[in-house]
Amino acid sequence: MSDCSNDTTTLGASKPATEEAKSNSEESTMAQESPKNSAAEIPVTSNGEVDDSHEHSFNRDLKRSIPSGLGLSETQITSHGFDSTKEGVIEAGAFQGGQRTQTKSGPVILADETKNPAMEKLELVRKWSLNTYKCTRQIISEKLGRGSRTVDLELEAQIDILRDNKKKYENILRLAQTLSTQLFQMVHTQRQLGDAFADLSLKSLELHEEFGYNADTQKLLAKNGETLLGAINFFIASVNTLVNKTIEDTLLTVKQYESARIEYDAYRTDLEELNLGPRDANTLPKIEQSQHLFQAHKEKYDKMRNDVSIKLKFLEENKVKVLHNQLVLFHNAIAAYFAGNQKQLEQTLKQFHIKLKTPGVDAPSWLEEQ
Repeated sequence: MSDCSNDTTTLGASKPATEEAKSNSEESTMAQESPKNSAAEIPVTSNGEVDDSHEHSFNRDLKRSIPSGLGLSETQITSHGFDSTKEGVIEAGAFQGGQRTQTKSGPVILADETKNPAMEKLELVRKWSLNTYKCTRQIISEKLGRGSRTVDLELEAQIDILRDNKKKYENILRLAQTLSTQLFQMVHTQRQLGDAFADLSLKSLELHEEFGYNADTQKLLAKNGETLLGAINFFIASVNTLVNKTIEDTLLTVKQYESARIEYDAYRTDLEELNLGPRDANTLPKIEQSQHLFQAHKEKYDKMRNDVSIKLKFLEENKVKVLHNQLVLFHNAIAAYFAGNQKQLEQTLKQFHIKLKTPGVDAPSWLEEQ
């Protein structure tokens, strides 16, 4: 009985062993029958990772097979497993003596060098407000007699003389314009009176000669009056250019000089107040900044003062030259007119190159002038 159980145990144990041997035999047969394709073999290391030593060996052999003198691009072929959904990747790069420089790709960051326009405008408004406050405070202090101001006695005297002369020249200009208007009305009246006398000389036979003399006299006076009117209008135009353009341009530079002077005194006062205060870590940067601003406004003030001096010098020379010629013209024309010297009056206009406009005749068009 015991022999039967032992046989049964032996048969039960030998059956799994037989099946395992059969399975190993089948796997060995399949391995021998399958073609030994290197592309189908996936070597695995002891850690369970794919061994890519064969891949690197293949790439190295491929590199050696390509001549280095051909200047071709280096090629690297990377294969993946069969279970991967990706295809093979071929990386190409410039061949540089057997080594390829690998560039690293990453996010490109563009530096925002442009400033915000709103911040720039805000900064400009802040500086303008601060400068306006300082200048206003300086002006009020000067008017109240509390603040000090920088004065150039020689330059200030020249500016005062220029302003006074401008007022006097404006008065002469206004009176000359009034004289021109009245003379124009008188000439117009004389012309009408001469036409009336000429008409009566034709209709009154008994007074033909008397009306004719008066008609000729009034027409001659009207003609001489037109000549004198041309000289006066030329005088007015020249003085008007001198007063309202040349002198006004100089006074505009004077206004800029005065504004620069106020800014200079305002920042000078700030610097003096800071220098009188304590000097510590908080006040030293403010003193340095105030010193820098003071120096900048001082240079601006000196430049404007120099510009005003040069313009005043040129203005004086130009004024003397212009007024000399215009006063000679005005005197000679008035004297010749009231002396009844028609030739002298016409000669005066030729001397100053004055062309009279014929009454009732419009100026030629630009096409006719061509």
